[in-house]
Amino acid sequence: MREIVLINITGEDSPGLTAAITGVLAQGGADVLDIGQAVIHDTLSFGILVQIPETESGSKVLDRVQTKVDELGLQVLFTHVSEDDYQHWVDDQGKDRHIVTLLTRKVTAEQLQTVSSITARYGLNIDRIDRLSGRMPLDTPRNEGKGCIEFSVRGQPADAQAMRAEFLRVAQELNVDIAFQQDSLFRRNRRLAVFDMDSTLIEAEVIDELAKAHGVGDRVSEITERAMRGELDFRASFKERLALLKGLDINVLDEIGASLRLTEGAETLFAELKRLGYKTAILSGGFTYFARQLQAKLGIDYIFANELEVVDGKCTGVAVEPIVDAQRKADLLRELASKEGLSLEQTIAVGDGANDLPMLAIAGLGVAFRAKPLVKQSAKQAISTLGLDGVLYLLGFRDREGRGL
Repeated sequence: MREIVLINITGEDSPGLTAAITGVLAQGGADVLDIGQAVIHDTLSFGILVQIPETESGSKVLDRVQTKVDELGLQVLFTHVSEDDYQHWVDDQGKDRHIVTLLTRKVTAEQLQTVSSITARYGLNIDRIDRLSGRMPLDTPRNEGKGCIEFSVRGQPADAQAMRAEFLRVAQELNVDIAFQQDSLFRRNRRLAVFDMDSTLIEAEVIDELAKAHGVGDRVSEITERAMRGELDFRASFKERLALLKGLDINVLDEIGASLRLTEGAETLFAELKRLGYKTAILSGGFTYFARQLQAKLGIDYIFANELEVVDGKCTGVAVEPIVDAQRKADLLRELASKEGLSLEQTIAVGDGANDLPMLAIAGLGVAFRAKPLVKQSAKQAISTLGLDGVLYLLGFRDREGRGL
């Protein structure tokens, strides 16, 4: 009678082990039904599911595997699998697959236990766990670390909305980000990434900095904060803030531009996106003057932002149409995708404010970055613990795949 056997081998890793074991199986005419291998800190875990034929050589194959494993100084466990169990496993292959990504400054057992417990409670089975982040020295300061663990899970959550809400709650408690997305063909094959500028690509709201230079900083900052939280209509609030800048001397623009700091991870993210063949764009409710500076620094392909109307070297305080508001951002994303011959599923959008939500909603991957609570709750994904280069992890990107890593 033919046998189906799961062979699990563990021990110290060494070159040629897979060849040695499969060589023994080949002598017995075994068919390979599944195979997997992982190495953690030079310790091997190797599994292979085989069908052994009803032949004289096949009947002795497990004994020969045991002998070879002993020679290599490893341990082996044989588990016989019934044909009914095997067929059940085959039938499971049509189930939906998703990716759960944990991002944090330092990975802890508590974080992993919490995430894996939630996935189990909602009916998802973990098939594989991978570390995407690089190896961190033990003395790395906690606020400078970078950790990412990816879970490949099988099944459909019993209540996806409730699970997402629970992920969001524990993320705040444990200072982590938890992303949940379908494991589809597009996840590693997106080709257009668009970004908000203020408080996303740069660590400032430029209109607030202009207001400070003009002596109306507190008034404008209060309006900006309410608009980003979604308490005010962006278009109306933009006009109100711009009116307060009437008479601003444009000579201050150079000084403010020179003081702006890129957000952590921005340079790494854009370098890798460019290397991978992405087109990139700024879709900003800020100003074109500053967007052009970022375009030159980061090699961005497209910029769409608002114009400052200037007469005799002074800001008029009048908005120049069309204003890049929430709807305009979403429309521009659609237009750019069409221009590049892409579906929206192949796009990424990243932003922090309520005026970014429409574009985050239609992008294949919408990421609320260091965003206000309303935006984090509404967006598909959120990153608050790491820098902008954390977006790469959501694409399945490993640190070791990066240039120079």
